[in-house]
Amino acid sequence: MAKHLPRKAEVVVVGGGVVGLSIAGFLAEGGREVVLLDAGGPAGSTANAGSLHVQMQSRFLRMYPEQVPALESGLHLYPKAVDFWHDLERKLNADFGMKMTGGLMVAETEDQLDFLRRKAARERALGLDSEILERSDLDRVAPYIGPAVIGAELCANEGKLNPLQANAAIRGWAQSCGVAIHDGVHVAALSPQGSGFIVETGGGKVHADQVVIAAAYGSRTLLEPFGYELAIEAEPLHVNITERAAPFIGHLVQHAERPITLKQFASGHVVIGGGWPANLGSERGFPTVELASIIGNATLAQHIVPTVSNLHIIRTWAGVNTPTDGKGILGPVEGVPGLFAAIPGDAGYTLGPLCASLVAECVLGKKPAEDIGPYSPARFRTPAAARPKADAHLSAL
Repeated sequence: MAKHLPRKAEVVVVGGGVVGLSIAGFLAEGGREVVLLDAGGPAGSTANAGSLHVQMQSRFLRMYPEQVPALESGLHLYPKAVDFWHDLERKLNADFGMKMTGGLMVAETEDQLDFLRRKAARERALGLDSEILERSDLDRVAPYIGPAVIGAELCANEGKLNPLQANAAIRGWAQSCGVAIHDGVHVAALSPQGSGFIVETGGGKVHADQVVIAAAYGSRTLLEPFGYELAIEAEPLHVNITERAAPFIGHLVQHAERPITLKQFASGHVVIGGGWPANLGSERGFPTVELASIIGNATLAQHIVPTVSNLHIIRTWAGVNTPTDGKGILGPVEGVPGLFAAIPGDAGYTLGPLCASLVAECVLGKKPAEDIGPYSPARFRTPAAARPKADAHLSAL
């Protein structure tokens, strides 16, 4: 963290994940003076496993069936988000370790395969490139898949990247654009003052003309005083990573019913995730791993891809996902001029840079490249919502 926070800034971005960093960079390129405040810790971006999700994830469909219509309404953004990752990689002249070889969602039973057939048909109708593979097709396309699998859905739009490389490149770009990044700064509260805001932190107060809240599940607390009750929560999840191996997993691999994601980076490491639980652990909400998830996650991985059993797990970690009501929370906060929200929702890392660009366009007074009206925070505004009054002790700043 820098020694001193600035007393004033044109724009304060709260949250230093891929969304916050991208927004800050876009705003700085647009001529704004930007201060980014990040509490730190293993949150969504810093603990991300690098999946570029496009097809609807079976885990989400089974856990939140009432939210499927909302998810489908925004499905068109997912392939655009992957394209945006490509564009950003080129723009930054960086190497994100991107591989676009498609995503497999595997089935072990006829019921699961029927579920995938229905899902793929719906996704094709919504514009995705999805097809069903029988076992004979899998033997040709993905011979590393174990004998328990009888078929799969292949979504050609999906892929993977190395989040360590991508995050570092985006952070460096934001700094090169002039963004002042302050790490280890927890934003405790946000209050209005005049036409701007007071951002209260453990390191002091910053007056901002505009504020963008890109703090994932932490955004809920910051928006509550303004009469908004966001349907978001912290979902701590587990990840394993193995030692390096020669390339053998070509796709992003998921399961039609069970929680698993498998992918292999260009480095040779195999990353195993997919929704196994972790613990939030501490008062600040930093997640910790669970032994049962380490074992269960690894056991399922070698069941689906038997060659994984030959590898040692070298590290485990936990991150925090931020589920919403099935779609993102993006754009101006109604009734509070100068305040914006940027919470992509399901598969938030995939959607991150694209959603960041759309919100940044709003902050700059431009028309977003995509219609973000359906993702407005206004749907969470309580009937009695009102802009809170500035506390007297803040008026001296």
